Formats: sequence, C-alpha cells, structure tokens
Amino acid sequence: PLVNRYASRRKSVFAETYDPENDDEDEGARAIFPKTDEQRARLCDSVKNILLFRSLDKEQMNEVLDAMFEKIVQAKDYIIKQGDDGDNFYVIESGMYNAYVGEDQKHIHTYDNRGSFGELALLYNMPRAATIQAETDGKLWAMDRQTFRRILLKSAFRKRKMYEALLDAVPMLKTLQNYERMNLADALIPQTYAKGDRIIKQGDAADGMYFIEGGKVSIRIQQDAGEVEISNLEKGGYFGELALVTHRPRAASAYAVDNVKVAFLDVDAFERLLGPCMNIMKRNIGDYETQLVKIFGSKNNITDIR
Repeated sequence: PLVNRYASRRKSVFAETYDPENDDEDEGARAIFPKTDEQRARLCDSVKNILLFRSLDKEQMNEVLDAMFEKIVQAKDYIIKQGDDGDNFYVIESGMYNAYVGEDQKHIHTYDNRGSFGELALLYNMPRAATIQAETDGKLWAMDRQTFRRILLKSAFRKRKMYEALLDAVPMLKTLQNYERMNLADALIPQTYAKGDRIIKQGDAADGMYFIEGGKVSIRIQQDAGEVEISNLEKGGYFGELALVTHRPRAASAYAVDNVKVAFLDVDAFERLLGPCMNIMKRNIGDYETQLVKIFGSKNNITDIR
C-alpha cells in the first residue's frame, strides 16, 4: 500500500544523523501573523493539550503562537491528501475531521473539535501518510513547514532519541511501521512514581496506558480478603491497555514496587496510534482470563489484568 511504500523509502529515521541545529531550513525571516487578544486566547486554548508543544519553553511557545494563522474550513473540504508533500501543520479549534489511510482510504480516526494533525510529513520529511477531510464546518490554526521544523523538530528529535530504546524493548510494537513508532514516541509523556505509589486504581475510568522504562510494577486485584498480586512487570512491560481495548473501568490496580519511570500514552493517542497492535492486545484478554481462573478459581470481570 501507499503508506508502506513511503515508510520504506527512508530506512530508519531513528538512525539518521539529523542535526536540528544545522538544519538549512532555519534561515529566513520568522513568520508572524498578528492576532487580536481574543484570537490569541482561543489559540492558546486550542494548543494547551497538544503533545508536541509540551516540551517548548515560553519563548518557543510564543514563537509558535505568532507563527500560526487561522484557516476557515467548510464541510467536505480536504485539508490534507495522502501522498501530497507536507505544507502545514494543523491544530483544531472547532469542527469534526476524518482521517483516511491506504489505497482503499479506510476511515481510521475522527477528530472531534480538538487535537492536531499533519505533523508526520513535516517531522519525517515524507509525503502525507493520510487524507484528512472536514466532516463539518470548522476552524483550524495552521503553521507553515519551515516554522514547524525550526521550532518543533528539535524538541521532537530529542524526545524520539530518548524513547528509542524503550520502543525497541516492547515486542508488541514490532508490528508498527517505523514512522508509526516515531509518532508514538512523540506522543509519550514521561511520568515517575515513588516506591509504594498507586499508578492506577481498580474501578477508575481508563485515561491511558503505560510503558515501563525502569523499576518494577505490581498488578493487584481487590478481593474480599484484600488485594492479591497477579503479576509483576519490569522494563519493556506495559499495562493499562486492556481497559482501553474493552472500554470498561480498570479491573486491577497498579503499584510502584520501587522507584518507577513510565511513559504514559493517553487514550486519544492510543486510539490514533496503536490500531495495528489491537489484535495482539485483544488476544491477550483471553490469556489473562485463563490466568485468573487459575489464580482465583473463577472468572472475574476482566478488563485490565496483566
């Protein structure tokens, strides 16, 4: 398919000797689009949850806000077409947008009045990997390729290098294309927990999943007599994904056995990025049910067990 062809064109982008400091696209005047206070406030609101922006300092963030311009969209407009060269990165202020991928243009995601898209082609210097079409009228904030690369590529590049080893250590992620794994690295959020901390609580709504970078995590289920440990996980392990697959509350708690470092993936990014791994995760549900019957002698409400 189209996407795979582009993905294989550039071997490992992880391994590329890209030096953001020496990017020749850094030259040239900075783009500044004047905004009213009201527009700037709306833009700040739209970008506050954009993962790519989280590692920017105040000065970089102001430069990003200066450089973005408003784009009014009509229902059925195509914002991005698969296979085209990347021009802009987009942050959604309002409206619904559908993402389609592959030769059959399969619908893979709907953005509902929030989120961002278009970063892949700009980050990895490859053609658009998906088509994005507006389902409703809406408003977008756009940033041109040069500005995006100058400011965001540096922070994304650092983050990707940081998570390269972790992603290599998780067998499930071997099913992802190279660019999909890099997109996953960009979306991960580092979190740390001290010995004894509870990371997730049985019965809570699921907000995301976790990959373990260091330390041990104990997965426990509440029984009448108290909590029973059902498994222990270390680096390369992951947990919290099954409640996302089954759309049910957490059926187990997770505790830090010692100091633990995890990479957190929120539910939106999970749905957008881990589609190719979904079959593996669904297969795991059956394995856990069998494991629990052995431990407890009966079948619990399995949603998030490891």
